Amino acid sequence: MKLYDGGRAPNPRRVRIFFAEKGIDLPELVPIDITAKEHKSEAFTRLNPAQRLPVLVLDDGTALAETMAICRYLESLHPQPALFGQDAKAQALIEMWNRRVELGLFAAVAAIFRHGHPSMAELEDQVPEWAQANRDSLDDHLWLLELQLASNPFLCGETFSVADITAAIAIDFMKPARVQLPEDFVHIRRWHGEIAARPSWTA
Repeated sequence: MKLYDGGRAPNPRRVRIFFAEKGIDLPELVPIDITAKEHKSEAFTRLNPAQRLPVLVLDDGTALAETMAICRYLESLHPQPALFGQDAKAQALIEMWNRRVELGLFAAVAAIFRHGHPSMAELEDQVPEWAQANRDSLDDHLWLLELQLASNPFLCGETFSVADITAAIAIDFMKPARVQLPEDFVHIRRWHGEIAARPSWTA
């Protein structure tokens, strides 16, 4: 296998952390420089027409190009620890929260970064109004997490899951997006501090 990797970008980080949490050695890494637009090259576009990272290329040449698809593939090969849930209820709850975070907080922070950060001007057709609209909605997404974490050690209860990876990466992504996490969100701060202390977080 080969993992086409984008360094500190959030989705490549999610996959590397998933590998680490599973205790699976990373495959051969192929670094792709996003700032140099290597993800838009003809060779990479043939691999992934969506021009997004990461991409896991299997030994038979199959290219898996979506973060959750890669993680589910790894979960199928290495069921333990079960980061997508042990039983039907846990799997549904993890799917629900991962989906909420991806479509909510994660997408909002990404929009703020892509459409508001000066370094992205060469890579995106920036719409500053869209960045501001997502800034305005950010607290709603954060309160959803805060209320859930007020009575749960992890996003889906007692057990760390892929939903925690997605949500904690979204919180990390707030820093390069130049968004401060307000002090009010004490439960998010407690949970994020614990997540960031996990050995996988340096992956």
